[in-house]
Amino acid sequence: MNPPNCAQALAAAQTLGLERLDAQLLLLHALGKPGDARAWLLAHDTDILQDRAAEDFRAMCLRRAAGEPVAYIVGHKEFFGLTLQVDARVLIPRPDTETLADWSLERLGASGMPPVPAVLDLGTGSGAIALAIAHSLQTEGRQAKVVAVDASADALEVARGNASRLGLALDFIQSHWLEKVSGHFHLIVSNPPYIASADPHLEALAYEPLSALAAGTDGLDDIRDIVRQAPGHLLSGGWLLLEHGYDQAEAVCALLAQAGFAQVQSRLDLAGIARCSGGLWVGA
Repeated sequence: MNPPNCAQALAAAQTLGLERLDAQLLLLHALGKPGDARAWLLAHDTDILQDRAAEDFRAMCLRRAAGEPVAYIVGHKEFFGLTLQVDARVLIPRPDTETLADWSLERLGASGMPPVPAVLDLGTGSGAIALAIAHSLQTEGRQAKVVAVDASADALEVARGNASRLGLALDFIQSHWLEKVSGHFHLIVSNPPYIASADPHLEALAYEPLSALAAGTDGLDDIRDIVRQAPGHLLSGGWLLLEHGYDQAEAVCALLAQAGFAQVQSRLDLAGIARCSGGLWVGA
């Protein structure tokens, strides 16, 4: 059987049930092209694939058809303008989480913040939020002491690798939330697990680590722990910012207010959903 051209390979992928965008990204990866080169495919749709590229593409398509996320197959994901290496040890960074990174940078740029603020990212996973903050501040000519925490040694290995590839200096701590963290911070930020343990949506996320997704019967167990522990590690005037589920803003804001946080508020993602909530710690 003769190797297909690009157009034929994409058509074959769609017969397996792949979305066209997924098929294009996988084909670009098989061809050694960057993920933003989709226009190249349109201009080379009659190019014949070499045998190895055709075999690799077919194998990747079968993995995607079985439900494995594209990011795990190609080994990387874009987040906040950074290319992060990801695999099944960490949650895949979502565009929605850029709302949390944006808000974090806004708080760090507000008046009253010191020249070198101390930032803590809880449940760092691939390091996405911590690295986005550190890179953005560095680009602005600013510095920060950024500490990334995760309970998983495997996740921290991924995050360290990403930090090294990006040339960013972060500190890493293996800890269940703040249990092994010392010191005080101007900003604590977290995208913790927030899906209810019986939520049917978890089935579609079976390839990603369950410990990074589910948090008790209502999805708020980990957020409760963070809100309870954070005041002991926040400087007066520091902020706690949390990502949460699409329908959890009211509950999370109530937890923050009950814990003594001021200026409790939420932020909308690009879809207009209250995706993050946070508050100011003014001291006990």
